[in-house]
Amino acid sequence: CPGKTMASQSSTVYRLLQIILIWANFVIVCCGIALMAMCIYFIIDHEGVYMLVYTSGSVSIWAAAWIGLFTGFAFICVAVFGMYALVRAKRKLLLVYIMLMFIVFVFEMASAITAATHKDWFSPNLFLKEMLQYYNKPLPGDAANNQDEINKINGVTGAWNQIMVEKKCCGVNGPQDWVTFKSYFRQQYSDADYPWPRQCCQLDAMGAFSSQEGCKIGLNPYLSTTGCYPYIGGYLQTYGLAVSWFGFAILCWTFFVLLGVMSFCILLDY
Repeated sequence: CPGKTMASQSSTVYRLLQIILIWANFVIVCCGIALMAMCIYFIIDHEGVYMLVYTSGSVSIWAAAWIGLFTGFAFICVAVFGMYALVRAKRKLLLVYIMLMFIVFVFEMASAITAATHKDWFSPNLFLKEMLQYYNKPLPGDAANNQDEINKINGVTGAWNQIMVEKKCCGVNGPQDWVTFKSYFRQQYSDADYPWPRQCCQLDAMGAFSSQEGCKIGLNPYLSTTGCYPYIGGYLQTYGLAVSWFGFAILCWTFFVLLGVMSFCILLDY
């Protein structure tokens, strides 16, 4: 009979769409886990660049990471709820799922846009100005009223020391930064004493200076001659690119999943 055939076809489409949407929400769960892992790694700041970004006056890229962490967890929770709603095939549950997923969608869009628009904001001159202004700056006497300034000085000095030693680099563009420009470091040390910080000197396998005298006069085997900006800027740009593109990919996938769930809701009426 034609009626039975149409009913059978409708039931087949209904079951197939249900299975596809359950699988699609499982993919969202996996994407949410990956997004959380990416953001947690960045927030923990294994690379030691947070203080440099904080002192520069813009932590928007870290805000994008926190938003991404929240939305990653939200994607997991809402997608699991969506799988439950699809199995139960209850219209009210599916409408709640659509509403919640749309809210998470908006937050993730904010995270992706923030990461995309701020990844190129950090220029070499920005970090150079910050380094010359805070590295080895004498601490103010009134600690109670200058705690933020003290934290910036200690944070920037510590961050640069860590980066220059671990990445075997010196300054933003190279050792010449410490000689060419005025800085608090230059006020404390003359060219004859030390033209650049000791952290610019190469270390041997035991962690000691290979040759302090050779480093002082700028001999290549004993002095790190490359600047640190390619590492710092590359790290921030790579993170911004990863979060933005991965976020946009999740958004595209979620958009089609939401369309599928809406279609599934329509089929429930028939």
